[in-house]
Amino acid sequence: MRFRNILVLMMAVLALTSCAVSKKNSDKQDTDNTSTLLIGKKWQLIEVGGKAVAAQVNGKVPFLKLEEKRYSASAGCNGIGGELTFSANGKIKFAQGMSTMMACPDMSIEQALSKALITADNYTINNGILSLNKARMAPLAKFKLLEEKQNLSGTWELDYISGPRIAFEGLYPNRKPTMTFNTVDGKINGNSSCNNYNATFKTNGHQISFGPIMSTKMACEGSGEATFFSTLEKVNSYDVSENTLTFIMGDIAIMRFKRK
Repeated sequence: MRFRNILVLMMAVLALTSCAVSKKNSDKQDTDNTSTLLIGKKWQLIEVGGKAVAAQVNGKVPFLKLEEKRYSASAGCNGIGGELTFSANGKIKFAQGMSTMMACPDMSIEQALSKALITADNYTINNGILSLNKARMAPLAKFKLLEEKQNLSGTWELDYISGPRIAFEGLYPNRKPTMTFNTVDGKINGNSSCNNYNATFKTNGHQISFGPIMSTKMACEGSGEATFFSTLEKVNSYDVSENTLTFIMGDIAIMRFKRK
């Protein structure tokens, strides 16, 4: 009788263990499925707070991009980003991250998107539309998949750089830095606002790295050239949207160029 009770107890323990493992595997599979649906893709913001969003805000496409543990976004002005956590059953959590500090004509969409990201606790995808939700309430924001065309080729002119306390116009009063990509040979050349320069570059997806920069040695006034070169060394990823090229360090946009 005692042996029978022990056997029944062992069988119960095994059953409970099997259920726990099965649930864990199921949760992992649910989370892994997220990779195929969301991760590494760029989503265009089409609605926030129940209101439709224009295809461009301040001349730029508003978007959200999700990686395995981080996110980046823009609503037509500043680049925002931070840590991201996926859980089973469509759960998601956006941590408050850092942002660039530019002032733009229309900040309302950016403010609404930032609030929606921090408030959201789950997501759904229906008919190609990604919705970020809070519990079972109406969607906080909606997105559609954005087909990316990351074309670096051509010449770009700098129109924003982060870090220095001097205003952009003060750094480059006479000439803005330029950069021309030769994607076939993996080389860049341009003008730093003073000297001509050239270097090599490599890309892997959205990651980018530059080789040593070689430049002419003309004496330059101010700190514009030094700021340009030192900031370029910090860049580790990039994004091309329409005619805008953004260089990024971690989650923060630190340089922005316009196609010439």
